[in-house]
This record gives sequence, C-alpha cells and structure tokens, in this order.
Amino acid sequence: MQTAHNSHHHGHSHSHSPSNYGRAFAIGIILNTIFIAVEIVYGFMSHSLALVADAGHNLGDVLGLFLAWGATALGRRAATERHSYGLQRSTVLAALANAVFLLVAVGAIVWEAIQRFSIPSSIAAQTVIWVAMAGIVINAGTAMMFLSGRKGDLNIRGAFLHMAADAVISAGVVAGGVIIMFTGWQWVDPALSLSLSAAIVYGAWKLLRDSLNLALDAVPEGIDVAAVRAYLLGLPAVMDAHHLHIWGLSTTEAALTVHLVLTDTQWSNELLHDINHELHERFGIGHATIQFEPVSDVACYSENCH
Repeated sequence: MQTAHNSHHHGHSHSHSPSNYGRAFAIGIILNTIFIAVEIVYGFMSHSLALVADAGHNLGDVLGLFLAWGATALGRRAATERHSYGLQRSTVLAALANAVFLLVAVGAIVWEAIQRFSIPSSIAAQTVIWVAMAGIVINAGTAMMFLSGRKGDLNIRGAFLHMAADAVISAGVVAGGVIIMFTGWQWVDPALSLSLSAAIVYGAWKLLRDSLNLALDAVPEGIDVAAVRAYLLGLPAVMDAHHLHIWGLSTTEAALTVHLVLTDTQWSNELLHDINHELHERFGIGHATIQFEPVSDVACYSENCH
C-alpha cells in the first residue's frame, strides 16, 4: 500500500502593534473622574436627573476606559507557551464589556426617568447648563484623542464612541436646561433623559454586535471572504482553496488559515511570500498559515486509492 503525504508550508506575517494611547487614556480617566464628582454634586443640588444620569453614564465610561486601557496593555504582552497568541484577545473582551456596561447604565437611567415623571421636582436650570457645558469641552476633548484610532481598532472605537456620545449628551442637557429656564417645563428633564438613553442604545448596539462577532470568531468587519477566496484561486498553479478560515486575533489583527491545492508544487516557495504580502496589504490579514497540497493527493483521497 502506498500512502501519499501532503506537504506542509506555513507562512506567518504580523501586522504592526496598535498605537499606544496610554496618555489619552490617562488624561481621559482623570478629567472624567473629576467631572463625575462635579456632576453628582451639582446634579443633586439642582435636582436635575439629566445631570445625575449623565454622571452615572460617565462613571461607566471611566470604567470602560480602564478596561480598554488594560486590554491594550495586555495585548502588547509577548506570547507564551500557554497563550500562544499572547493576550491580544483581551481587547475584544474589553470592547464587549464596554457595550454591556453602556446598556446596563441605560436601563438605570430609563427607570429613574420614568419615576421622575410621576414625582417631578424643580430644577436649577442655570446650574445644569454651566455644568453640562463643561462636560461638552471635557468629553469632546477626550474623544478627539482617540479620533485617529477609531477606524482600525474596535477597542479604541469603543473608547471614542463613549466620549463622543457623552459630548452629544452634554449638549442635549444644555438644550434641556435652556428650555426649562425659559419655559419652566420641569418634565423636559426626564423626557430628555429618555431621549439620551435612546441615543446611547443606538451607539452601543453596533459596538456590542461587532465585539460579540469577534468573540465568536466571525470574520472581522471590512474583510470580504469572497474577495480573499477569489484572490487565492486566481494565483498561478492554485487549483482549489478549501478549509478557509478568517477570524480576529484582537480588535486590530486578523488571522487566516487555508489549504491550497497546487497543480505544481515548484511554485510553493515563491507563492508563500507573495500570498503573505498580498493578504496583509490588500485585506489587512497579518497572520496567515497556508498549507499546500499536491493535486495528486486530493485526487487520491477522492478516489479512495491505496
């Protein structure tokens, strides 16, 4: 009996590590922690649920920033025998946790707003306006520090969305304070809280969906599997591509494994370099493992020969 053995060729390439946003995280956490204390104090003094609700939301954001920062640091650790890919996956978990924290915070805000409709209280609109204006400056400034990394890193996008949403929410609180100041309509405060909650849910939903997909090893957003397959099948001497898998190692790095059936294995060494380069440059896949199989082996398997 004669047994055919597949030849194995493994190519590995790695994308650059994500940018270090340590300073941005530190500044954002410090500024927002101070602002939370100010919002809580003046929120209770002015009887503004919108202000207190925003403080609660900001507290969740500070925890989220801590998570994102910690995950970024863990993702930079070198691989070990036990964690052969390193701890890059922690950035996915941080993004997922951030989305969950946002949704939990919304639930608390909505419940309190409903209670406030039945028991309205007088609000010091002018105080609310000034505090919320400070929030616009702090949150928008923090968001800008994460602006450059929001497209390439889901973890950084989570931090950016938190801060950008807070800036918009603070602007809404200012608008509500102005309306109350000129009209005396106290119901505007809980109504505004409900509107802001809807805005938070809208922003958190996509973050939850994308991070959950990555946690379940779905193909990262922005990578077209059909295009990758078409590229591989268009290579010289490649007759077939199977066992194609693409998943996210982290919020910034993607991995791929595939078996390529070659009509002529003499192409293998040249192909290996070209494939790794093109997968990285065209599709953003920085870690590829390719197994080459001679066409004779595939034919033998299909015919059950010995």
